[in-house]
Amino acid sequence: MQRSLYDYGKITLKGLAMGAADIVPGVSGGTIAFITNIYEELLDSLKSIDHNALKVLFKEGIPTFWKHINGNFLAALFLGVGISLLSLAKIIKFLLAAYPELLWAFFFGLIVASTIVIGRKIKKIEFGHIIAFILGTVIAYAITVLSPTNTTEAYWFIFVSGMIAICAMILPGISGSFILLLLGKYAFIVDSISELRIEILALFAAGCGIGLLSFSHVLSWMLKKYHDITIALLTGFMLGSLNKVWPWKFTESWRTNSKGEEVPLIQSNVFPQNYDGEAMLIPAILIAILGFAVIIFIERLSASNQK
Repeated sequence: MQRSLYDYGKITLKGLAMGAADIVPGVSGGTIAFITNIYEELLDSLKSIDHNALKVLFKEGIPTFWKHINGNFLAALFLGVGISLLSLAKIIKFLLAAYPELLWAFFFGLIVASTIVIGRKIKKIEFGHIIAFILGTVIAYAITVLSPTNTTEAYWFIFVSGMIAICAMILPGISGSFILLLLGKYAFIVDSISELRIEILALFAAGCGIGLLSFSHVLSWMLKKYHDITIALLTGFMLGSLNKVWPWKFTESWRTNSKGEEVPLIQSNVFPQNYDGEAMLIPAILIAILGFAVIIFIERLSASNQK
């Protein structure tokens, strides 16, 4: 596929959006990849990095290897993801602390729209698709109600956390950041990004790389072999994840992070009228509508570009 510099610029922007989504617990970068129509290309490109790619590298050289793995696409995309993670980590952290209701409302709107957009990709609805959708919804909801745990900061566990979290990050609807939260490593990794703790980030990135290359094979096979059932399952994942991004929450317990700060540990959803604080209902609704509109705009823009 021949692409111009402008095309790769758009891919980098999509990477920026994926990185921003991955920072927030409850929102998946895979969702962004899906609605911007790069999801299957991303999986196929990652899947191509295997023992055959190594044979191409040693026999035919770097240029052929780079083309074999769709290197320009991956480089442009992960450049955007990297820039987003490094530049937006502090901003997202600030918004989560200062305006959590509005930030969650924005992502609530994003996910509702994404559920509709991705659900429309099912070509023909059958009984099996409905079962897959319900199963995905139940699994995602169950994950969102699990309680975070306190875990070790040993290097081996940082590596394993990266492997597990990245699998969720490329699954639309299941948030890798929330998986990190369940593993007790979300704040630790975000702090490491903000403070540029190279040894922690290198270990985490290595775990992500191994997990990404392994899991991409499974997802790619599922989409090619059982496309509509897989889409139904992923759509259910997104619907079930809405429980996590509900804007109004009651904090049941707190924990002390690595900096000695008190942060929420276990939260439950409440109606705006029962919220212990300023609900900001009208601004939250408007922000949610904005999030919904952003996804619809991106989807229509992507469809227009494809045509």
